[in-house]
Amino acid sequence: MARRRRNRLPDEVRAAAVRAGLAFAFTVVTVIVAVLASWSHTNLIVPALAMMAMGVFVLVWCLIDVVVSRQVAASRRRAPNSSGPLDGSRERTRRPNARPSPHRG
Repeated sequence: MARRRRNRLPDEVRAAAVRAGLAFAFTVVTVIVAVLASWSHTNLIVPALAMMAMGVFVLVWCLIDVVVSRQVAASRRRAPNSSGPLDGSRERTRRPNARPSPHRG
């Protein structure tokens, strides 16, 4: 069985994924700090909740950035002179015994 090698992600997609991973880690840490601060009844809960809200916002922003950069990278891989947005996005393969369709006139 031949194992097909996966293509490496483009640099901008990989960078966006790293940013999303860091934002996720930051958000998880702030959630843990907020939970511990609420259990200990300290005044640290207000800044922890503010940082958690900011972390969630940044995480969503980074996830949208990953999706957009993947779409941009996919459009760069398509045929350069394609007429439609999906032209060239899939490889066109023909069956070896395929007959051409009759032309209607």
